[in-house]
Amino acid sequence: MTAAFRLGIVGAGYIAGVVARAMRDVPNGQVTAVASRRRESADEFAAEYSVENVFNTWQELVASDAVDAVYVATPTDVREEVAVAAAQHGKHVLGDKPFANLDSLQRIIAACRANGVAFMDATHFTHHPRTAQIRRELAERVGTVGGIRSAFFFPNDDRSNIRYNPVKEPTGAFGDMVWYNMRAIVEYTPDDAELVDSSGYFQRDAVTGAVVRLSGVLRLSNGCLSTWDAGYTVGNLVMDLNLMGERGVISMDDYILDWETIPPLPTPGYPVSFTQRKGVANPQGYTQIPTPSARSQSTLMMINFAAICGNPTGDAAEASIRRAERTQGLLDSVWPTLKEIN
Repeated sequence: MTAAFRLGIVGAGYIAGVVARAMRDVPNGQVTAVASRRRESADEFAAEYSVENVFNTWQELVASDAVDAVYVATPTDVREEVAVAAAQHGKHVLGDKPFANLDSLQRIIAACRANGVAFMDATHFTHHPRTAQIRRELAERVGTVGGIRSAFFFPNDDRSNIRYNPVKEPTGAFGDMVWYNMRAIVEYTPDDAELVDSSGYFQRDAVTGAVVRLSGVLRLSNGCLSTWDAGYTVGNLVMDLNLMGERGVISMDDYILDWETIPPLPTPGYPVSFTQRKGVANPQGYTQIPTPSARSQSTLMMINFAAICGNPTGDAAEASIRRAERTQGLLDSVWPTLKEIN
């Protein structure tokens, strides 16, 4: 990539900051604009990340000649409106997850295609070399993936947080967290494996009504069973993933974040890797496989997004779109099968 890649960010929350930091390591990349619901938040964000242009509204940002692409880091309820408007102004779109539903996502994608711009969803872990390596070596190390166990929790009891607002985030922890459980299924099962059956449970916060805890199991057409857990009610950050087959098991306890590089959780000396387990004897059957990367998965995501912007109809762009659609499609299909418990 030789041309300048100028990114505008709509939203000034934590994850927007992660992307802004990642852009510092993108060749010729720069965050050139920010807009937020609160001008004070946008001003603080601009000061912290040296962003030149601060807009009072997202409408001004997506219309600005100061940006080539827009990262839509808004609440779910307005994501489609912002993304479609950005595409209509000729801006490439990086959309934070989740989306309101598959129809909404497909309207965003259609707007991007109609205007000749790129679309990608902002799922960071899929861009780390570890994900590609596991996909390449899955048959050899695991065999046919017959079981996937995933868990994603982070402690959050702040009812002022937007995640506790059912208007802004209608499915709460389901969309926010279970997107990653579903994305693990998408990354490590065949593209044509369809959902056959699903069941599970969810709990709401007693005060706000927000969805805060979920658990379920699903079955795919290729025979794979996946059990998944997610939410805000466990007192630890949990990011566990197990891929199980007749040849062994691949395990990770950090499949969503790379501990070494994501503030405020940097853990030097804890390199990204995965564990292979096989045979009856343990722990002799454990093998740790490092998957080093010179750049964080967030930076790699932005580099890959910039590449897709250069070729919005190429194979990489279309493959990325298919993964996003499959992930949101699983969410849409699983949600109605869950039962509420007190």
